[in-house]
Amino acid sequence: MTGAILKLYLILGAFIALGVFLKSPWFKGRFGEGTVRLSFKMLLDKDKYRIINNVTLPTENGTTQIDHIILSVYGIFVVETKNMKGWIFGSADQKTWTQKIYSHTGEFQNPLHQNYKHVKTLQALLGLNDKQIYSVVAFAGESEFKTDMPENVTSGGGELARFIKSKTEQVFTESEVSEITAKIEEGRLTPSLKTEREHVKHVRQIAEEKKAANLCPRCGSPMVLREVKKGQNSGKKFWGCSKYPQCKGIINIT
Repeated sequence: MTGAILKLYLILGAFIALGVFLKSPWFKGRFGEGTVRLSFKMLLDKDKYRIINNVTLPTENGTTQIDHIILSVYGIFVVETKNMKGWIFGSADQKTWTQKIYSHTGEFQNPLHQNYKHVKTLQALLGLNDKQIYSVVAFAGESEFKTDMPENVTSGGGELARFIKSKTEQVFTESEVSEITAKIEEGRLTPSLKTEREHVKHVRQIAEEKKAANLCPRCGSPMVLREVKKGQNSGKKFWGCSKYPQCKGIINIT
């Protein structure tokens, strides 16, 4: 193999690796968080709102990771970001929501439920009541809601900023906001690649434990043994979610 051909292979390999990286859930998540972070800087008064990004807090059985915490005298806003495209279907009480992109349909965990643990962890750390803290979900990317969403589920930076600014009743003093900010900084794990890896490991462990307990990896409901009725896999058995068709979680039997 000549040097020119080897160089061409290396360049092609680099482009392929870059493409895989740009499509990875990690990059999409970080890109969405960056988009929302830029909206904060552009649309929220920095003299009124303080922002702490990517906060990993210890819990009784591991860690929980919060995308953004916005602090003000009007309350603490715990923001979960979703960088998604396509049509989004869901409601506050559903365990899973639906994403539809052309003919492809997929499900993902209700982000309000996902953010509930973040809120409760922060409440426990800071000793806050429900009137002092808000859960907010911010969708970034080219997504469109196809069902009515609660007011705290927003699409785009403008909607997110409007929700935050709509809370005008003062619940903290400036000194209390400073104390809360310091307490979060003191209680969080040091932002680092190691912290990120340990958190991802914890999330994967939870998923494996659900699988081992024969619980749905999507919604946590019990699984039932099913059999494929049609197609080339007819007769093949698999574990399907007991909440089907509301939840389409499966575990293949190998």
